[in-house]
Amino acid sequence: MENLWVQIGNYGFPMVIAFYLLVRVEKKLDDLTAAIQALAQSLNRAAPG
Repeated sequence: MENLWVQIGNYGFPMVIAFYLLVRVEKKLDDLTAAIQALAQSLNRAAPG
């Protein structure tokens, strides 16, 4: 039983942190994608022709 807690401590905590960071990065990538699309639309409207 003690070995189980050691394994959870060794692998569980890093897995939770990695998952949390991946979720945060995904949100930021979605925001960045939306900003790039808005910029492209603005440039298309501003470009002559």
